[in-house]
Amino acid sequence: MSPPLLRDFVRGFRAVIPLWLGLVPFSLAYAVTARSAGLGVLDTQLMSALVFAGGAQFSAAGLFAAGASGVEIVLTTLLLNVRHVLYGLSLSQRLPLAPAEKLVAAHFLTDEAYGVALADPRPSFGYLLGAELSVFVPWNLFTLAGSLMGQGLPDPARLGVDFVFPLAFLVLLVPMLRGAVEAGVAVLSGSLAFGLSQVLPGGVALLIAGVVGSLVGALCTTDRPKDQNPAEPEAT
Repeated sequence: MSPPLLRDFVRGFRAVIPLWLGLVPFSLAYAVTARSAGLGVLDTQLMSALVFAGGAQFSAAGLFAAGASGVEIVLTTLLLNVRHVLYGLSLSQRLPLAPAEKLVAAHFLTDEAYGVALADPRPSFGYLLGAELSVFVPWNLFTLAGSLMGQGLPDPARLGVDFVFPLAFLVLLVPMLRGAVEAGVAVLSGSLAFGLSQVLPGGVALLIAGVVGSLVGALCTTDRPKDQNPAEPEAT
């Protein structure tokens, strides 16, 4: 790894560390849920390594316990993670990657890594990979710990750490709201996602809100000169 790549990697890895407060308890809780559903230690660990999507893993474990078919489990997890398509499209506009880099980045991409990378003024592949592995490593380590410790772990919500992820994303979002358009699109998308989530599955609600917000943002900024776009980082 070249020095610039290593420097960006470390910077990205460190940027996600504050989110471990919420990440660690939920990886432990996932492991307990999966083991309670009848999955073995190896199965539970492979889910974290190969699927690597917290919400989808929780849902898959619950469906497995309920005796759902493989098709139902796969379709449900795909629906829950459809937002990653939007994440990839968004990142591709700011961070051109080689084909091999895209494959690696796609597997390790998470909400946390996406948010951190998007908030950085000049993201690089090394920065994105560092942020991604800063989620992957503790998630898998504490999945293993939870699998081995079993049922004696408390519910993360009772520990009061369930607020960490929403609060962290708000902190990442606020610096990006540099104008009326950005603020308006954020409010519109958030309101739409909340409203639709009351009647639609979470993955569908987020996808619709993301698409609508993106289209509205694009329409509102079509005629804006690039040097007047508040989302563009200033030259130093």
